Amino acid sequence: MTDFDPGRRRFLGHLGLAGLGAIGAGSLLSACASSASGPSTGDASGAVTIQSNLSSPQAKTAIEKLVESFNKQGKGKASVNTIASETFRTQLPTYLTSANPPDLYTWYAGSVANDYASKGLLLDVSDVWQGLTEYPQSVKTLSTDASGKQVFVPMTNYWWGFFYRKSNFAKWGVQEPKTWTEFLALCETLKGKGIPPIGIGLGDTPWVASAWFDYLNIRVNGAPFHRELLAGKQRFDDPKVKAVFTRWREVLPYFDPKGKAYPFQEATTALLAGKTGMFLIGTFFADAAPKDALGDLDFFRFPIIDPAVPVAEEAPTDGFFASAKTRNAAGAKELLRYFASVEAQEEYVKSSSGIVLPVHPKAKAADSPLVAKGKAMLDSAAELTQFFNRDSTDALQPTADTALTKFIDKPDQIDAILREWQASAEKVFKG
Repeated sequence: MTDFDPGRRRFLGHLGLAGLGAIGAGSLLSACASSASGPSTGDASGAVTIQSNLSSPQAKTAIEKLVESFNKQGKGKASVNTIASETFRTQLPTYLTSANPPDLYTWYAGSVANDYASKGLLLDVSDVWQGLTEYPQSVKTLSTDASGKQVFVPMTNYWWGFFYRKSNFAKWGVQEPKTWTEFLALCETLKGKGIPPIGIGLGDTPWVASAWFDYLNIRVNGAPFHRELLAGKQRFDDPKVKAVFTRWREVLPYFDPKGKAYPFQEATTALLAGKTGMFLIGTFFADAAPKDALGDLDFFRFPIIDPAVPVAEEAPTDGFFASAKTRNAAGAKELLRYFASVEAQEEYVKSSSGIVLPVHPKAKAADSPLVAKGKAMLDSAAELTQFFNRDSTDALQPTADTALTKFIDKPDQIDAILREWQASAEKVFKG
């Protein structure tokens, strides 16, 4: 369930997981979505308003259908206001701190939700969780803030990987790599055929670069160091972090030079058209892909760099949290219970691209080889991370956007870039 933003989070919201990895009330209380960018205010009369970042066509349709189904049940009324993903991300703090905020929001679990909860902005939904007895403890923990209250209800998660078209790999005579050495060889082969090997979409979606930083860091230094770094317990100018960028420099010559100018949606189009070879992205990208292309998609895990480092994967979890200032807490909680159900999650998967994973352990995912492969990859991972801002805060994400895009432009200035990044991060951590 995601329409990334980074989070997050763009899988298995975006897990998407999330992804993770969300309404203006009208007299008809329909599930129609608005393209307005302003907040949709809460309604004390009973209609629950959802502010949604699920703006790609399939994800937008899926959340609208869920709201329509909820309204037909007679347990409450809701409407959804859809905001462009990047606008939503930058405006979320404004929504939450406004005098009359929307009731519910699509967003992400983990550290990012805990950060908003620590500011007193999120509704305590622990009583909702009392009824979610079939969910595993790990998911409940991910939905719990530092004070021990549940503040988030998950719906989907998703995975990240290098996606490609099977028909193009077959045409080019190449295969999935497993190691970093094999990956570099694949890039060289594609470049030799005149194909930009690696797609990237940084134009107005610069957070996409964070996936590269996350994966290289968990492959080189491991998930525990990565989490500590994003929590301010390690330094961005540490030699261990510089080692991440040393590896990244090895593949910069293989990036699509046009990718800095357009967002991930256009990078998706380039991949599907065979104008790039592969794209490190979350499954949410498929919500912007034609349905007839989905059967030709495949992916491989981010290559292993150091076999001694336990394998971690990015698995963002997406769902909902509610404003602490909602004027309809009971209605918001009733809607959250519905979103947490098997019925709702299976309906969402069916209405979306189908390559996100429902979080409810009894909900069925789409029956496709691609989904089975993604689930198996996550199940085999030694550890799971979320995404840069999901494992830190939304406030830290812009520091990454600045540092990483600057590195891609000027890789020879890495020492200065990391010093600046550390200085910016310190300001965030100090509040």
